[in-house]
Amino acid sequence: MAASSILFPANSVTGTRSWGKSGFLFSGRRRSVAQAVRKAPGSVSVRSALDSLEANVSDMSVNAPKGLFPPEPEHYRGPKLKVAIIGAGLAGMSTAVELLDQGHEVDIYDSRSFIGGKVGSFVDRKGNHIEMGLHVFFGCYNNLFRLMKKVGADKNLLVKDHTHTFVNKGGELGELDFRFPVGAPLHGINAFLTTNQLKTYDKARNAVALALSPVVRALVDPDGAMRDIRNLDSHSDLPSLQISFSDWFISKGGTRTSIQRMWDPVAYALGFIDCDNMSARCMLTIFSLFATKTEASLLRMLKGSPDIFLSGPIRKYIEDRGGRFHLRWGCRQVLYETSPDGETYVTGLAVSRATNKETIKADAYVAACDVPGIKKLLPKEWRESKFFDNIYELVGVPVVTVQLRYNGWVTELQDLERSRQLRRAAGLDNLLYTPDADFSCFADLALTSPEDYYIEGQGSLLQCVLTPGDPYMPLTNDKIIERVKKQVLSLFPSSQGLEVTWSSVVKIGQSLYREGPGKDPFRPDQKTPVKNFFLAGSYTKQDYIDSMEGATLSGRQASAFICQAGEELVALKKKIAAIDESQGSSNSASVPDELSLV
Repeated sequence: MAASSILFPANSVTGTRSWGKSGFLFSGRRRSVAQAVRKAPGSVSVRSALDSLEANVSDMSVNAPKGLFPPEPEHYRGPKLKVAIIGAGLAGMSTAVELLDQGHEVDIYDSRSFIGGKVGSFVDRKGNHIEMGLHVFFGCYNNLFRLMKKVGADKNLLVKDHTHTFVNKGGELGELDFRFPVGAPLHGINAFLTTNQLKTYDKARNAVALALSPVVRALVDPDGAMRDIRNLDSHSDLPSLQISFSDWFISKGGTRTSIQRMWDPVAYALGFIDCDNMSARCMLTIFSLFATKTEASLLRMLKGSPDIFLSGPIRKYIEDRGGRFHLRWGCRQVLYETSPDGETYVTGLAVSRATNKETIKADAYVAACDVPGIKKLLPKEWRESKFFDNIYELVGVPVVTVQLRYNGWVTELQDLERSRQLRRAAGLDNLLYTPDADFSCFADLALTSPEDYYIEGQGSLLQCVLTPGDPYMPLTNDKIIERVKKQVLSLFPSSQGLEVTWSSVVKIGQSLYREGPGKDPFRPDQKTPVKNFFLAGSYTKQDYIDSMEGATLSGRQASAFICQAGEELVALKKKIAAIDESQGSSNSASVPDELSLV
């Protein structure tokens, strides 16, 4: 057995490998042996990629909250700007694409050797693709789909059946089935009234709670509904106006059973915390979209690894338009000065790669980091500003992602013989939720994303997201893998006898920020009190939740603020140059040798 270990800021990636001996889609009622429909013949059972997002997805921006779906930006007519972006994750790359489209010059710096941030992936020495987490594309990811279409990555998405499947202990399946002849809101009403994941009493109470929610207003007044939802979490200093989803749901007539059997797994999948700890704003934001947009609840997954099918096309688009990536260049310090009139401005970035050190100069600087990254990067003196000090009220959530390769098909529930053969893939091709394991959501990547994860002669590659990850962070990889294997077996008793032939564990100490009640007001705008310093990242202020969509939207907003400030940024650049010339040096601040990895 071989083992490898790679360490990142606030996370670690470790893997173990050992070689041992060498589909269907649930469509019926809850039962231990699922009713199923076999897929078309082929070497691998997969779904066709979208020919065009426009042809298969309705325009989410029609009759929708303007904050979630901003209009296309006007053509920029100001001076060309040189912009330095710290962080090559989705937020940083989204910012870069928008700025390049407006004619600006962009450089992106990242301390890692690969791009993508939390949606990144890499290949280990044995050729296995290791992901930082499980990435699912909801149909309401309008801004991300816009970006993917722009860079030519839209055809890299595979559409799944329009149903959300729950795997319960013993192999019993439940689902929210949105497949209905009529679209929103009737398809959602039908899904909730007919779900076999809840009993009749819980479904009735569930319906009452949703009927009393801002979701109803969203049908006729989406902006008004979004204001109502935002107001549920808009007062950081008034605990009485901070409400968790559980408190809100139960106060409207919902049941604890509904939370435990359905909504907790969904909450864990969205924000890595349960309904007791998640703000009502987060869940109701999703509900409002599911209720008003037919395709919002339709799930997609990438053909294969994010590095190839998501980050790769975005990087090519950026580089084809003159943008530059500087990998393994970490930012050690944000250099700044304060003028006699009290104005603070950034004078450069101290970056380094191994023993090489440089100072980067630009017209505008964007910190496209996650929560732990931005805390490391900000000068401690800036905490005197309430704007920056608020960021320290945000805390990331630990998450552990486990990959298990089997010598058979774990999620094949109908045909035992078929689950043991390795000639063709078989099982459940969709995102899967469960209330009965520590991994609330998971998928068989060999089925859902076969380009990189289906390997001839091998079986399922389960990717399981352990949430909350706190109890697992101190455990060894072997103990984590052993626990996950046992829980997989409890969900799929028919997999008894299948062996794990390879495994990996990815630990991220702080992933998404903890979207608890009262935390939304602490999220900063992309425009900061420092005139030439901007923020991007899914934790920053935007109407969606911390997610791939939120990261993409934050990049659009950061670019818009930069373009709006074009003339001011050029004037500030001249002012800084004049001050530097009069002082005879660019900056006198000492730069520490410690590397602040972002």
